[in-house]
Amino acid sequence: MDELAAVLRVGGRAKSLVRWRLGPEAGWEDSCPTGAACHKQRFVLDWRVMAYAGWVEARVCGGRMGWEVVRVWSSSWGACLAVRGEAVLVGCAGGFGLSSEIAALASHHLPPDVFSIGSNKSFHLPRHFVGLLPSPRPPPLPSRPRAFARLTPSPHHFHAYSPPHHLRRPLVHSLLASLHPPLSRFMWQRRSSGALFGRALARQVVQMGRREMTSDVRKSINVTSVGPRTLYDKIWDDHLVDSTDDGTGLIYIDRHLVHEVTSPQAFEGLSVAGRPVRRPDCTLVTVDHNVPTFSRKAFESIESFIQDDQSRAQVLAVEENVQKFQLPYFGMADKRQGIVHIIGPEQGFTVPGCTCVCGDSHTATHGAFGALAFGIGTSEVEHVLATSTLPQKKALNMLVQVDGELGIGVTSKDIVLHICGVIGTAGGTGATIEFAGSAIRSLSMEARMSISNMAIEAGARAGLIAPDEVTFAYLKGRPMVPKPDSVEWAAALSYWRSLRTDEGAHFDKEVHIDAADIAPTVTWGTSPEHTAPITGVVPRPADEADPARRAAYERALKYMGLEAHVGKRVDAIAIDKVFIGSCTNSRIEDIRAVAAVAKGRKVAARVKQALVVPGSGLVKEEAEEEGLHTILIEAGFEWREPGCSMCLAMNPDKLGAQERCASTSNRNFEGRQGAGGRTHLCSPAMAAAAAVTGRLCDVRELTLSAIPAPASSPLQLEQNAAASDSAGAVIRDLDVTDGAAAGMMAFTNLKGVAAPLDISNVDTDMIIPKEYLKTIKKTGLGFAAFAELRYLNPVEVAKAGKADGVAKEVADFVLNRPEYRDRAGRDGVGTKILIAGDNFGCGSSREHAPWSISDMGIRCIISSSFADIFHSNCMKNGMLPVTLPRDEVVELLKDATALKEVEVDLPSQTVIRECGTKYSFDIDPFRKNCLLNGLDDIGITMQKMDSIRAFETARSKLYPWLDGATTRVPRLFPVKHIKSDTSSHKLTTPSPEEWREEVRARREGARRQQVGG
Repeated sequence: MDELAAVLRVGGRAKSLVRWRLGPEAGWEDSCPTGAACHKQRFVLDWRVMAYAGWVEARVCGGRMGWEVVRVWSSSWGACLAVRGEAVLVGCAGGFGLSSEIAALASHHLPPDVFSIGSNKSFHLPRHFVGLLPSPRPPPLPSRPRAFARLTPSPHHFHAYSPPHHLRRPLVHSLLASLHPPLSRFMWQRRSSGALFGRALARQVVQMGRREMTSDVRKSINVTSVGPRTLYDKIWDDHLVDSTDDGTGLIYIDRHLVHEVTSPQAFEGLSVAGRPVRRPDCTLVTVDHNVPTFSRKAFESIESFIQDDQSRAQVLAVEENVQKFQLPYFGMADKRQGIVHIIGPEQGFTVPGCTCVCGDSHTATHGAFGALAFGIGTSEVEHVLATSTLPQKKALNMLVQVDGELGIGVTSKDIVLHICGVIGTAGGTGATIEFAGSAIRSLSMEARMSISNMAIEAGARAGLIAPDEVTFAYLKGRPMVPKPDSVEWAAALSYWRSLRTDEGAHFDKEVHIDAADIAPTVTWGTSPEHTAPITGVVPRPADEADPARRAAYERALKYMGLEAHVGKRVDAIAIDKVFIGSCTNSRIEDIRAVAAVAKGRKVAARVKQALVVPGSGLVKEEAEEEGLHTILIEAGFEWREPGCSMCLAMNPDKLGAQERCASTSNRNFEGRQGAGGRTHLCSPAMAAAAAVTGRLCDVRELTLSAIPAPASSPLQLEQNAAASDSAGAVIRDLDVTDGAAAGMMAFTNLKGVAAPLDISNVDTDMIIPKEYLKTIKKTGLGFAAFAELRYLNPVEVAKAGKADGVAKEVADFVLNRPEYRDRAGRDGVGTKILIAGDNFGCGSSREHAPWSISDMGIRCIISSSFADIFHSNCMKNGMLPVTLPRDEVVELLKDATALKEVEVDLPSQTVIRECGTKYSFDIDPFRKNCLLNGLDDIGITMQKMDSIRAFETARSKLYPWLDGATTRVPRLFPVKHIKSDTSSHKLTTPSPEEWREEVRARREGARRQQVGG
């Protein structure tokens, strides 16, 4: 990275200036007050000038731009930076005698007719505007806000941030009055908030010069990107409520899916704080992880149906919370119950352009609709329930483009497994992947969902596919979207069609794949990146030059029992069980694909069990309408009820030790489907082929039966007919804003001997297996951390808990060894630091992972890389994840092995070895402040409720179809074959009529309050 040096002369005296950085990946530096994402060729100047009547001169030397700062004029009212070239930056600070802060933005290739305004802030200084406009020479010096009258707009580009409350209306009005009087009058009359000013400006300045503004013109919400934008940029911009100095954005969440595993602790937090669920109309609850998948014909109650005590407790807890907080719920007596990522799309709860979260890492599934969807931890679940927002750092943009025609037998599952094999499980870390190309566009919606579902397995935070006519046809007539003939539906379509990446938009990373290179694909190891074409061979570790990768291969082959199979064909591997299901592949098209293989065949004699688990009750009933279940049962498959099932084996469906399974799920981690179980990921057709041949088999060897897809489903028509109009926004605000931070343990400097755990890709299943997730508390999980590495009998330990005399420890596991055990935080003695291998914390979004590590006493983990969700979850629980270069981590591992001390100094952001060598690390300034002061996110966000409410007001006007989604559907759709009285399973939650009455009552209350005020 190039660095520029400069000297400021303040009032004639020389003064050193902070270094300016320039580089293709520099982005906005931490010191930049705007904290916005930045184009790779943008040049950021950032310095602070004390307010005074005088001038500042700086000369820039070096760098490839060759620009020269001629002079900066500054006063307590404003500032002007003249740049020799084609741009001049003008700012106006609301200092009123205080300090003013100037941020100068210059772009190497920014068109000369770009106009931009924005606001910047810091912890100590007020915000101000910064403008960029073309000028061959310096303009007259501004001295008051009216200087903005000299600005001229561009019809092509716009860049906006929301200014502070005390400056919003007067400055924006002054600016608008000079630029576009009709727009100015409209905005002034609306008395809109600063957020709405930004939204209106962002879209309307683009329209200036083309047409006059009308009330029905579409407006975006807070544009923060200059020039061509990616799909991710657009969705991010449309949901940005607020931003902080360090670039953290507070984004609005449109859709929240909730299940029983990651929600109990979140609801507990709401209850303790006395907070409601703020947007029940944008929240949908179901049970999926723990539910048994055997027949529900005899279902009478949760208490009698679920035998496992902990599983039953979690399901009962979620039902109790559903009634307490009055939320929409699809329970076990409801045919709409199913896996969260199946029911969201099939109900139309998921729509293009929305933000969607769930306490499950495979929430990326919904990105197939052009939605920004990602998994969150339990602390974030609580944050969304309480505030309808989430603090997030904007991710990088990554493109994976697959072009060409797919070969025979190649499915979307093969595409995404191939992608994981190409880029690795850390290939998308820190990024949102957009999947594009002709091969992607050729897929159905259900096939696309399988691809976005596994974006997390490539390390990405989210996966996106631009919506198109295939998307709109899938959504048309779904229960939770507007009626197809309505004005609202037409408006939604108009907006959805704009959701595509602009030509020329910048991606930070691109991967291009030829569809012809993709064959039916399976995994051979213990990571989704351990892939091979079905005609390939099990790889030789000796062929790997990288020692860490070679060690990972050796470990995977040993666990999988394939050490003797190295160099031999994958399709010769015999299997014991088959699992067809999960949120990746349990939709109706997947069931049809399995039936096409199974028809006229039998499950092989060596196959102990072949499960087919539909993703929802609706999928199950639709398959039965088509007779697919008959084909499967006759072939020897087990036809089950909906649930997550053997994907993570939290219910009774699981593998035994050393059993080998062909699975359509998404993870093949050690112990994922059962302690000691061995998983080979593949497509539904490939899994069916394995079932009937008893080995991993190339489905292209088999002749498939034709399974016709009906034009429509009576079940779907029944559902759609029962849907009603939306009740509108259901917003449950506290009467008095609770701005207090709940608090967490403040982070202090750590010093002592660290524990070395030199294993790459330690996933969250390895940190805390699913057997230990059946808790409704955050504490007491220290005994469960690294259970499968730590105990010889992890399953027995999970059942017995912390009972004395049960655990049989693995003597040579690092945290069991005496020299580290007492130094890992037990009873507060010694250091609390863990040195780990690459890509630590990959896998699911379960917050139980950091809870368990923290409960051991470990407060800091040092690695060369972390999975994004795990990194975020650590921060939210008072733990410090430190990222250092691999060579520095290697030295720390050597020190830990030699029992040498290490110190972690958070205030100075350094790791200090015993020999005195210091390693610097980066950390988000906001997160650093929260750790040092023990602040939690919800209390901080509660202080911004005015901005959130203003955002919601604009959102309801711009995107009305996002309001009231769950108020459109009946309270219960009973499962048809349950023998007991289904009315007894109807929880006392609102019906559509009651939702409408609640909205009317709240509106009337707000009206009376306004009149009374």
